[in-house]
Amino acid sequence: MLSAGAATAALGAVTACSSGGGAKAKGSGPGGGSGDGAGSTSTAKPVKGTPLGDGSTSDSGAQPNQPKPEKLKPGEQPPQFVVFSWDGAGATDDGQFSRFLKIAEEHKASMTFFLSGIYTVPKEKSSLYHPPRHPVGASDIPFLSENAVRNTIKLISQAWLAGHEIGTHFNGHFCARQPDDGNAVNKWTPEDWENEIQQAVSFVTQWKTNTGFTDVDPLPFDYKKELIGGRTPCLQGQKGLLPTAAKLGWKYDASSPGGLQIWPQKVQDGKIWDFPLQGIPFPGHSFQVLSMDYNILANQSHGSTKGDPSKHAEWQAQARDAYVAGFNRAYTTNRAPLFIGNHFEQWNGGIYMNAVEDTIKEIAGKPDVRLVSFRQLVEWLEVQDQSTLRKLRTLGVGKAPTGGWGSFLGTAG
Repeated sequence: MLSAGAATAALGAVTACSSGGGAKAKGSGPGGGSGDGAGSTSTAKPVKGTPLGDGSTSDSGAQPNQPKPEKLKPGEQPPQFVVFSWDGAGATDDGQFSRFLKIAEEHKASMTFFLSGIYTVPKEKSSLYHPPRHPVGASDIPFLSENAVRNTIKLISQAWLAGHEIGTHFNGHFCARQPDDGNAVNKWTPEDWENEIQQAVSFVTQWKTNTGFTDVDPLPFDYKKELIGGRTPCLQGQKGLLPTAAKLGWKYDASSPGGLQIWPQKVQDGKIWDFPLQGIPFPGHSFQVLSMDYNILANQSHGSTKGDPSKHAEWQAQARDAYVAGFNRAYTTNRAPLFIGNHFEQWNGGIYMNAVEDTIKEIAGKPDVRLVSFRQLVEWLEVQDQSTLRKLRTLGVGKAPTGGWGSFLGTAG
């Protein structure tokens, strides 16, 4: 769960933990019960579409509830984009997936759900997974029960129809525990990543074959076309992933740790947008913290997911205030997009789930604020003039344009 430098509390010393309760995480995560939202989609009308493959997915047309990206006018102030994203995105016993779909609906937000491919494979079928550099059926996150798989598929459909993005968190979540761990994702080659991605896609697009379910509607989208980005386990292995991401035509990657609150740029010879988790102010400390729930936890309860209950209220407020401080720093200055990463977990009594909800309530509805998915951000960036994006990238962290936006971007296009 921790990188090699996790003994320190400095920014970047801790990397993201798995969703679903990995080898050391003790959060509830996607479990063996009936799973998140067992009845959450029971009233949904079946979506008509053209079946694809074995009928696990279908082509139902353009995704609903998508904003139209518009090019900035000369001198126009950019919107403040905020992307809330979720690693793992499986059905949880405590209903977190359904909870945040409802919160998103209430606040007109779109989000990105990074689906772990094996969350569509029941644990009885774990031998279908042949992970790179590991034994058949191995995984550092648990496979789900049949009921949890069933509800994960329903919730993914519900999320897509509501306008959210379905990305990938790959499969087995093999993080490096030690620097010399040669089989972990930080040492994977582009060929390893291609193998992993092919399996993740096959699990999502062949769940009917793999589960035998006859009581679940097809996913209403073509995952092979919808998948344009992901986040690696523990934010490790991006170097090996990027060549494969470019080869597959992906548009972005969200695996970088320790990014800055500045406007993003493309990597891999200008083919892939780099959307890193960012350093944000950490109230009460002189250092910054990475903009993800687990990294805040690591600095509060030293990696324990069951820290001192008497501290929970204080820690929840601190997490919320960190997210809001990061938002305010960008909103009042360079308007750089803010990226916040999360897991459907009950770590430290669920305080990080509450902190995210509190943050959404605090910032949604403010002028010019847009709560979007990574896919929607890509689409906005790609309709802008390159000269505009170049000028935006000259603004450092917390730096407002000299002379105001009208002067700064007045001739950018």
